[in-house]
Amino acid sequence: MKPFANADVAAKFNTYPPNVQLRLLALRELIFQTAAMTQGVGEIEESLKWGEPAYLTKNKTGSTIRIDWKEKAPDQYAMYFNCKTNLVETFKTLFPNDFKFEGNRALALSLEGVPPVDSLVICIAASLTYHVKKRTAGGIPPSIKSTCVDMEDQTSYPKR
Repeated sequence: MKPFANADVAAKFNTYPPNVQLRLLALRELIFQTAAMTQGVGEIEESLKWGEPAYLTKNKTGSTIRIDWKEKAPDQYAMYFNCKTNLVETFKTLFPNDFKFEGNRALALSLEGVPPVDSLVICIAASLTYHVKKRTAGGIPPSIKSTCVDMEDQTSYPKR
């Protein structure tokens, strides 16, 4: 697991229930792994935005990704995207059955079962390269197609 560079983010992760913390730590690791494998992303800055762990490319090629769990929806955790982008609308088209969608801002993931890792990799890479000018018709940069590898064996998501 990548060490925390931001003490506030580490403290936030320590507030989650243990089963949620495991899922969010795995999702955090997947963000860093995807960033490392995606051409042009570069270094990721981790911070808190609106009290939630947030991830943004230092070179500004991407759009912020936030992750969190809310007590009002205790059986799920979520990955949030800028609602002024077309990211979630694109994900609804590409992965209509992989996620529960929250409007045009979030992918909700169940705390039960194994998350759709391959789909998540594509969503993460799309957000981290959102401002790259050269895009395919679906709004996903071409480098992402080579990014989508089977990461289930490389990720620490708990198996049920």
